[in-house]
Amino acid sequence: MAGSPIHETRSADADQPGDFTISDLARDFGVTLRTLRFYESRGLIAPSRSGMTRIYSARDRARLALILKGKQLGFTLVEIRAMLANEDKKGGSGDAAASVGGLQLSREQIVEQLDLLRSQRAEIESAIAELEASLSRLGKA
Repeated sequence: MAGSPIHETRSADADQPGDFTISDLARDFGVTLRTLRFYESRGLIAPSRSGMTRIYSARDRARLALILKGKQLGFTLVEIRAMLANEDKKGGSGDAAASVGGLQLSREQIVEQLDLLRSQRAEIESAIAELEASLSRLGKA
């Protein structure tokens, strides 16, 4: 995913430099073939076809990197789709946006996401404390 090294490799099935098969992308990004097909079904990436083989372009590869970064930051696919559409409209030149792992995020988006993640962290910490207390009580029995 984000920490994974990304290699510029391509399969023999990919005809052009910068073309990648589904296996290439799955291997390079550490995702499953099912994940890539799911993102395709949701219109987030759009490979061309050579017979039954999906051929991903450099653009698809870049979009996949942004999708995975968005997921890592806790955004939903609906939110990521909107970000990608916004990127396509602007051509990548955001005025009042900060680049976070290649995603152009507004101040409002960053603040909202931070609030959400902090809230989730608090809920997780509470659940951990409760489970640790229960485990401690079991250990004494």
